Amino acid sequence: MKKNQPISSIMTKDVVTLSLKDSLYSAEKRMKTNHIRHMPVVDEDKLIGLISLSDLQRISFIDAYSKEGTEDTPVYNMLSINDMMIKNPLTASPKTTILEVSKLLASKEFHSLPVVDDGKLVGIITTTDLLHYFIELC
Repeated sequence: MKKNQPISSIMTKDVVTLSLKDSLYSAEKRMKTNHIRHMPVVDEDKLIGLISLSDLQRISFIDAYSKEGTEDTPVYNMLSINDMMIKNPLTASPKTTILEVSKLLASKEFHSLPVVDDGKLVGIITTTDLLHYFIELC
C-alpha cells in the first residue's frame, strides 16, 4: 500500500447531492435508486450538510429497502432536509491520504467523508471506496 496515496485517486467524484429544497422522501428515493447510503447537501457547490440512509431509517420506523414507498410516512412530511442533515460535517481534502482517511473513519466510526477543495464539494470517500481499494491490493 502506498501510504501517501491521496484519496482523490479512489474517491467517488460523480457525487449525488441534495439541496435544502429536496424532500426527505426524494432523498430516500435517490439513495435507493443510486445504491448509496450518504448524500452531501449543497448550496450551489458549497457543502452545507450530510444526510445518510440510516438517519432516514431512524425517523421513518420502516425498512428503507422495502418494496413499498415511504411517501405517506407522516414524519417525512413534518421534517425537512435541514432538520435531518448533519450540519458542517467533517470533511477531507483531495490530498488527504488513504491511510489518514482510513484511520479517521475507523476512529470516528463514520462511513463517509465529503471531499472539499477550496470550499467546493469535489467528491466523497466512503468505507466502500476504501474496501474496494484494499481488495485490489490483495
